[in-house]
Amino acid sequence: MERVCQFLTEAKTYYLATVEGDQPRVRPFGTALLCNDKLYIQTGKVKDVSKQIAANPKVELTAFKGGEWIRVCGELVNDDSKEVKEAMLEAMPSLKKMYSADDDNMQMLYFKNAKATFCSFTKEPETIEF
Repeated sequence: MERVCQFLTEAKTYYLATVEGDQPRVRPFGTALLCNDKLYIQTGKVKDVSKQIAANPKVELTAFKGGEWIRVCGELVNDDSKEVKEAMLEAMPSLKKMYSADDDNMQMLYFKNAKATFCSFTKEPETIEF
C-alpha cells in the first residue's frame, strides 16, 4: 500500500473511473493518504462522483509517471471519522480552502478488496493486493 500511495503522490494526478448507470465516468483526482493501514482518497459529498460511488462502490484508477503506470481497482468505503479528515487536510493543505474536518461535505473513502498493478513497456506487470 505504501508503494501505491507513493506512486499516486509522485504522479500528482490520477484518473478515477466510476459508473453512472451504464455510462463510465472518468475524472482527475490528486488526493492519496495512508492512514490506519488503509489507502484513502478524498472528494466532496455534493459531487456526482460521490453519488456514483454510493450507487456502485467498485472503481478503478490509473496514473502515469516516468514511463510507468499503475492501475488500482477495488471498492471504496466511506469513512466519516474526523481523524482521517484531519490527516488528509494536513497532508494536502490546499484542500483547506474547500473543506474542513467538521463540514458535512468532505468525504474520505478507503479501498477495500483492492488490487494494484504496476506496469511499464520494459518490465512484466507486478500486482499486489490489499
